[in-house]
Amino acid sequence: MNVGIIGSGGREHAICLSVKKSKKVNKIYCVPGNAGTSEIAENIEIDLSNFDEIKNLVISKKIELLIIGPEKPLVNGIVDFFKGSNVKVFGPNQLASQLEGSKIFTKKLCEKYKIPTAKFGIFDNSSESKKFLEKSSFPIVIKADGLAAGKGVYICENKNEAFFAVDEIFNGRFGLAKNLLIEEHLIGEEMSYFVITDGNTIKNFGTAQDHKRVLEGDKGKNTGGMGAYSPSRLLNLDLEKKIKEKIIYPTIKGLQDIKINYKGFLYAGLMIKENEPFLIEYNVRMGDPECQTILPKLKTDLTDIFISCCENKLDDIKIEWNEKKSMCIVLCSKGYPDEYKKNILIKNLKKINIDSNNLCFHAGTISSNNEIYAIGGRVLNFVALSKDFKTARNKILKNLKNLSWQNGFYREDIGFKVID
Repeated sequence: MNVGIIGSGGREHAICLSVKKSKKVNKIYCVPGNAGTSEIAENIEIDLSNFDEIKNLVISKKIELLIIGPEKPLVNGIVDFFKGSNVKVFGPNQLASQLEGSKIFTKKLCEKYKIPTAKFGIFDNSSESKKFLEKSSFPIVIKADGLAAGKGVYICENKNEAFFAVDEIFNGRFGLAKNLLIEEHLIGEEMSYFVITDGNTIKNFGTAQDHKRVLEGDKGKNTGGMGAYSPSRLLNLDLEKKIKEKIIYPTIKGLQDIKINYKGFLYAGLMIKENEPFLIEYNVRMGDPECQTILPKLKTDLTDIFISCCENKLDDIKIEWNEKKSMCIVLCSKGYPDEYKKNILIKNLKKINIDSNNLCFHAGTISSNNEIYAIGGRVLNFVALSKDFKTARNKILKNLKNLSWQNGFYREDIGFKVID
């Protein structure tokens, strides 16, 4: 079969590589893809908001399975757009995608179904937000309601930082803002928990620990993710049972009660406090860079998993994993997550060691005249699998030093809480 993958990041490169291993797959088309996907698939440049053009591609290239990587097309209804067609589309529909598209929708669901989460307030203007903040204790969390590419969350230590966050959100930093959320700051340790569901069967799809902050020691501004490791050091049988029974199952039940059938990946961003889980947020797709960290551990054919999910046959599939530890470190352009230069040449890619346990997934890259250039804030994702996290990190750092890209930076301390 021919497969289409929507997206251009490290997540999509990782999905592309996993799908490529399937004996069922003849050809892969990535829309728009990146320099990494161009080596194993055909990249097609299409605006991801132009569903008609994507449909024309699906028809002309005889694509039978369409995998949606990023959140925006899902929130904009690409799954609904293809409803009734012959193509299988992997991902949740527009109503289900509100779990990520509207933090307020998710918070209200949590409130109704008693899903443990931070206490919150919803505000629709700057002055009321600031009045509330005048009486608040700090630190406090302020969130833009809609999609913000992982950057719409502010952890504010004082009133000045909080006022700045409110002004940025209501002044349109993340698009038109009708509302924002102000939440209590939960103390604990974060964990990314993944499941896949066909609307009936729910199966685990790995755990990871993501490092969002730009600076070593988890300091500085929030980013889309500077690195991750899998599995999470926090996971145990008791905690997993609580996550499912208190968070995942009530969420799916809550959606079903309002006639929403959820299909696809569901990513729960959790705060773990004294072995108790609290929901921070939901994403309606695989995380990035968690996907790059988790997928190399998968033994089962990923294409089979996607197809079974689309056909409501997930119960027939046994999802198997290898026991290795996996880590990802993200190489970023200098200046990220603020301003950075684009179209910067990346040399020495041939000097890095690539094999089944050492991988490099492209994110913000393009290929031109047989050279590779950085065009994004997050540029390359270096992944290593090993018997322990320390060895995995050392292997990645060696590859990064071999690359020696002077226009980039990375965190050397990814996984510091799990490595002695």
